Amino acid sequence: MKKTLALLLTGILALSLALAGCSSSTSKEKDDGKGGSSEAKGGVLIYGKGGDAVGLDPAIVTDGESFIVTQQIFETLVKYGEDDTEIKSGLAKSWEVSDDAKTYTFKLETGIKFHDGTDFNADAVVKNFQRWAQSKDEGKFAYYASMFGGFEGDEGHVIKEVKAIDASTVEFTLNRPQAPFLKNLAMPTFAIASPDGIEKEGDDFTKNPSGTGPFKFKSWKPGDTIEVVKNDDYWQDGLPKLDGVTFKVIKDNSARLNAAIKGEIDLMDGLNPSDISKVTGDEKLQIFERASMNVGYFAFNVEKAPFDKKEVRQAISHLINKKEIIDNFYEGTAEPAKNPMPPSVSGYNDKIEDYDYDVEKAKELLKKAGLEDGFKMDLWAMPVPRPYMPDGQKVAEAIQASLKQVGIEANIVSYEWAAYLEKVQAGEAQSFMMGWTGDNGDADNFLYTLLDKDNIGSNNYARYANDEVHELLIEAQSTADEAKRNELYGKAQEIIHDEAPWVPLVHSLPQLAGSKTVKGFVPHPTGSQSLVNVSLEN
Repeated sequence: MKKTLALLLTGILALSLALAGCSSSTSKEKDDGKGGSSEAKGGVLIYGKGGDAVGLDPAIVTDGESFIVTQQIFETLVKYGEDDTEIKSGLAKSWEVSDDAKTYTFKLETGIKFHDGTDFNADAVVKNFQRWAQSKDEGKFAYYASMFGGFEGDEGHVIKEVKAIDASTVEFTLNRPQAPFLKNLAMPTFAIASPDGIEKEGDDFTKNPSGTGPFKFKSWKPGDTIEVVKNDDYWQDGLPKLDGVTFKVIKDNSARLNAAIKGEIDLMDGLNPSDISKVTGDEKLQIFERASMNVGYFAFNVEKAPFDKKEVRQAISHLINKKEIIDNFYEGTAEPAKNPMPPSVSGYNDKIEDYDYDVEKAKELLKKAGLEDGFKMDLWAMPVPRPYMPDGQKVAEAIQASLKQVGIEANIVSYEWAAYLEKVQAGEAQSFMMGWTGDNGDADNFLYTLLDKDNIGSNNYARYANDEVHELLIEAQSTADEAKRNELYGKAQEIIHDEAPWVPLVHSLPQLAGSKTVKGFVPHPTGSQSLVNVSLEN
């Protein structure tokens, strides 16, 4: 690992474009015609992942295991570049922004159908946003509340109105400028779903989704597989290249790699850093490295004693040996984190000095809090491997051992992934392991989304609230000048660092592996992407 992930970002993004090779694939269908060509295309790609999707309605889910599936089925008005977060046209082919940055007018692609046969048009866009804005259900539409300041009628709500000008033109009027507005719209959670499908399926839409994407939903065997198949009526000519994708749940990272080695799957995420050499030493496999735009963290529910005391949170911050965690569990594919956002994101405050590993300082702070003899606590650990934390259970055990040095007895707790997320969001956990892969490359998506008081009950799992931080983040949202925004984000990070609602642990370089028959796969910094351009070729 070099000095910082930020320095590596450019090279990594370029390298990921080149990671493809030539070999065979068990899941590919042979092309026996056309003069006996040795090159085969199409086929069904088998993607191995560590956990099942929580649901397939992108507006509801918040986890990467779900989004890697929903991005095959649904599309957004605008989208990110293939390997960055630059804004490109999507379902909207063009847009104009008013001088006061409060009105966005989008011209939509025409002739597009949802998978259920109904028309994609401006009315469909309006109905999707009305569904989210008018719901008032922060638990259900957590991302909408996080990214747009609440719901219709709330004081901080960014979107004033969404209306159809005609069938192919939709206009957004904002209550105030929002600098990352377009980047927010490109997030997979704001993909446009079939209004008829939502009405027909109701709560079951998350199990029987309908979008405009390159693949259609086929089946879901919970805990096992999700199948999507080629959308033969897809609006972009010549795409997708695959006949389908099967997402296969293999919970253990090593077992998933063994499946790749045996040719039972074509592509996998969650590669153990310690297993990288097994991939590089196999001529049939290739490594994919995802550019870092994440943070893995250990957080406190600041509403629950004793973590309502800053001194206790600071004490534990001094007890976590991040270097040891990285050496033992990341094999050099991560760097220590000191802020809630990675160095690759504009606005990162590198002047902040991390809490050093110091047991004596921790003891002093606990004594100041009246807890010099320690205490008992629950430490929730993730049950599935995530890009920012390949083995949450083992990291939890390392933290447990560190806390024991000052008399803190941590009981490790875990649940099935969907239940874990739901319970942590509801504030049931006393302390917990979690992480975040940036959705849009903007500091707002880390600091405001994860640590602003507006988002308690949605993505602010620590339930941290600070009025000064809130004012700084809202001002940064509403400011177009990037230098000014970065200054505001820098100040917010200083306050957050002092109050320590989290112990930021690592920024990782997630490792993926696949058959050399996989072509056109470019791991996106946001953690998931459409597989529309991927093919299986000899």
